[in-house]
Amino acid sequence: MRATLPVIFLISALLTACASNRESSPMRQISQSGTLKVHPGLLGQPVPAELQEAPSATASNAPPAVADTSIKMDQAGLRTQRSIYFDFNSAAVRIEFDPILQAHARYLAANPDSLVRIDGNADERGTPDFNARLGLKRAESVRQAMIDHGAPSRQIRIKTLGASNPKLKGRDEESWAANRRADVIYEKEN
Repeated sequence: MRATLPVIFLISALLTACASNRESSPMRQISQSGTLKVHPGLLGQPVPAELQEAPSATASNAPPAVADTSIKMDQAGLRTQRSIYFDFNSAAVRIEFDPILQAHARYLAANPDSLVRIDGNADERGTPDFNARLGLKRAESVRQAMIDHGAPSRQIRIKTLGASNPKLKGRDEESWAANRRADVIYEKEN
């Protein structure tokens, strides 16, 4: 009789779990608020470059990458490709910005009289002291990446602006993402 008691409890637990699992079947309704955003490729429309995966992206949880074909390596391209964006609460340079940093490093190496300043920025979340430190870390990360790509260290200085220089003034994820950046400012160009 004792051996059947655990079996009875096991069977009743399984039956209870199966009965309560009906509510979470795949056919249940999913509630969603806000506008539903559908990938254009699913609708048979052309996919913009910012939604396409770069060939260097891995299958891990890496952030979406910007296609390398849009990055211009000439001087005019360097004038428009001067912001490096960061993930929330991070100072790690994302891989999709590596070609931009390589281009700036090559330009600095080829033009020894040019000088740049890296301005590190943060979004409005966090204390002013924390945002200043995070902006400084971001500027230093960009500086180090450029030095690793061959830029002379004497041509690069860094500065933190914290949250004092927002690119977008909203209080939403789009604005915060635009403000988590480091800007490459040419103080002296050849």
